[in-house]
Amino acid sequence: MRAMSVDLRGWIRDVPDHPKPGIQFKDLTPIFAEPAAFRAAINWFDDQVLKRDPDVIAAIDARGFVFASPVADRLGIPLALVRKSGKLPPPVIRNQYSLEYEDLSAIEMRSDALSKGQRIVIIDDLLATGGTAVAAAELAEELGTYVVAQIFLVELAYLDGRERITNRDPDCEVVAHIVYD
Repeated sequence: MRAMSVDLRGWIRDVPDHPKPGIQFKDLTPIFAEPAAFRAAINWFDDQVLKRDPDVIAAIDARGFVFASPVADRLGIPLALVRKSGKLPPPVIRNQYSLEYEDLSAIEMRSDALSKGQRIVIIDDLLATGGTAVAAAELAEELGTYVVAQIFLVELAYLDGRERITNRDPDCEVVAHIVYD
């Protein structure tokens, strides 16, 4: 395992009342702007994925793509995209869910992105209420796969997303590098 030489928490910016009043938005874009911070984040994701030995990495739109793409490339693991509705060409499968600060949203995955029996890890930037994470796992499982872990750079523990994931699937490991209680 590589040592984490950069304190990533220091690169996360709090944005109050965004995207609407009462929401404390965690802005991760400063990590992308600083090569050493981004490299540290990718190294951490590499280590987490290697421990779980997946057949495929599934990345959630959009910042999950930023973290998962270099990990998939470095480790030689196929990458499947979980996108906002209407962004992928058919054939797709779709799942509707609720978000922390919106009523309903939907995500899609190509119906040929995964194969029955594959071990999947799902990568995203941040775990909040778990709505998107659970919806992504449901899509992957609809295709006959086994989600072994969901891996996030940041977790907002006070929104209970981890519990939502593990209540649905006690065998799915939830991993976060930075946890805000």
